[in-house]
Amino acid sequence: MAEINLTLIQTFYLVARHGSYSAAAREMNLSYQSAANHVRRLEQVMHERLVESDQGAKKIRLTPRGVALYNLLHPELEIMLERLSLVVASQRPVLRIGLPQAIFYYLLPAVLAQFHAKFPNVEVIAYERDTSLAELVKNGSLDVCINERFFGDPVVPQSLLGTYHLNLVYPRSWGPPPRPADIPQWSRGRPLVTYEPGQTLRNMAMDFLAKGGGQTEASTSTSGSSSVKKCVESGLGFAIIPAWCVEPEDEGLVQVKIDVLPPVKVYFGQALFMAKNVYVQALQEQCRVSLVGSALEAS
Repeated sequence: MAEINLTLIQTFYLVARHGSYSAAAREMNLSYQSAANHVRRLEQVMHERLVESDQGAKKIRLTPRGVALYNLLHPELEIMLERLSLVVASQRPVLRIGLPQAIFYYLLPAVLAQFHAKFPNVEVIAYERDTSLAELVKNGSLDVCINERFFGDPVVPQSLLGTYHLNLVYPRSWGPPPRPADIPQWSRGRPLVTYEPGQTLRNMAMDFLAKGGGQTEASTSTSGSSSVKKCVESGLGFAIIPAWCVEPEDEGLVQVKIDVLPPVKVYFGQALFMAKNVYVQALQEQCRVSLVGSALEAS
């Protein structure tokens, strides 16, 4: 027997009650297409048509099976959802964030300090990763994502927080720094430390080196900027990492701003239905206040 999906049931119920996909989508903070897709998926589970509509028509019609299902749900579903809302409201709020390890390690503590000062009862759960963030937000595993990728997905709206530059970083014992334009040639034959395959910053670094005929095979790959930087400090190779990863006390490292590369953009994204959530709005604003002017340049 197929599992019952409450989201699909709720979407169908609102479509049936309002008589349109658009009205149901507005109430659930979904896109029109998402609401329509939910109903189609429910029909696939039930192996029957529930809703009919003419091409271009704003209103829908329920099939006899759709009428029967709606009558079965009403009014018990509204009562159940109301009770569920009361249960959820009584729980400690949680905000789940997905972001690359470097952004969390170097930038987010200052943001969280201010956020927790305003909302001390909210638990923030950070998932440190770079890939699959859009999918995790869409399937409900994450509420917010902060990263360098623009998804172009209306279900995961994003806004630009700011930009930063990438720097070449290498052990000081290797000698004087190359000019930014000469970095690819300088890198040839030298061990490269970078991120795991698929990560955004690895792709940017590899593209830059490849176009200039430089080193494109990694000797060491790891998950985040703090680990990459540690490998460079240990003499394992050079790396291309965000400028804010190297601090004044890192005297054993040389860094060169790669100004021939365009700035890297950092985006704040959230699930569409979380756009008006007070905690999400506060976190986004705190990211702007804390990050822009310190680590990030204003967009």
